[in-house]
Amino acid sequence: MRILVISDIHANLTALEAVLLDAGPVEATWCLGDLVGYGPDPNECIERVRSFPNLTCLIGNHDAAALNQIDISSFNPEARRALVWTQKVLLPENSEYLANLPPRIEQDAVTLAHGSPRQPIWEYLLDTRAATQNFLHFDTPYCFVGHSHLPLIYQLVNGRASASLVIPRPQTIIIMIPRMIFNPGSVGQPRDRDPRAAYAIYDSNKQTWENRRVSYDIASVQARMQQVGLPNRHIERLSAGW
Repeated sequence: MRILVISDIHANLTALEAVLLDAGPVEATWCLGDLVGYGPDPNECIERVRSFPNLTCLIGNHDAAALNQIDISSFNPEARRALVWTQKVLLPENSEYLANLPPRIEQDAVTLAHGSPRQPIWEYLLDTRAATQNFLHFDTPYCFVGHSHLPLIYQLVNGRASASLVIPRPQTIIIMIPRMIFNPGSVGQPRDRDPRAAYAIYDSNKQTWENRRVSYDIASVQARMQQVGLPNRHIERLSAGW
């Protein structure tokens, strides 16, 4: 089965539509959370994701904060400002949708979590030490996470004490070998110095993973952000992918 894996859309509808067009036909979509936050299109992104057939979707930390499930004072000032705006504009039916999303789920051979299998909402997997510890917190051959906005792969080979890190090249098909943790990167706000929207294609039959990138109209998103008064830092970072 050809599965679209997306994460950290962050209310960027233009980037999401570019990903959907680039991905082509898929049989399922797995969304790893953070549909809202930072960007100008929270309702539109939720409604677009909700329309996907055969969808599995998780809640992320920005989604939870938009619902006041997380104290927004724990976010930096710019993120907090964007969350306050998101809370004001989020429609009740979309808030209800986010509120019913799980933080972690198992799908066949894969554990899905927004941040990590150990702490699904908040923990970042940014180094091999944290990744190694997290292999103890899932039993499936593979785990897919988002949250860091970075396309990364961690692998723990039998007999080794610590996980290894691989930074995948876009449009390169990787043969999956148990056990591995995969991050597709961010659709709406990449942070690896590549401003193109990031996502992945998982083929559950062939057991392959392909990180992919696609360009989108960043200027139009920045204009919408400016129009509604979102922080300049978030507007500027889209152009450089940081």
